[in-house]
Amino acid sequence: MSRNVPVPYFPIPPGDYSQRYFAEVIRAFSVYLEQARNPGEGRNTSMVFTNLQSNDVGLEPGAVFEVDGFLKVSRLGNPHPAGTGATGAVGIVTVVVS
Repeated sequence: MSRNVPVPYFPIPPGDYSQRYFAEVIRAFSVYLEQARNPGEGRNTSMVFTNLQSNDVGLEPGAVFEVDGFLKVSRLGNPHPAGTGATGAVGIVTVVVS
């Protein structure tokens, strides 16, 4: 893990089966899983993002990606799919040079 959280203590196994030892292993593993599930806080003075996607295809909500030099956050209600674009035209414009 990249966060500053202590790694839970996993006890050394006894020579014979011990119900107490097994309970301690389960408790330690439960603590580890809880730490892995909780992203925790992030406070940074600088960050560097390399190799970011240019759309949010396949990203989970909250993941970052880059579009035209802007860092964006993936949200369920605001998709940025790959390969989208549009053009349009209304009326005719005539330029006369005299």
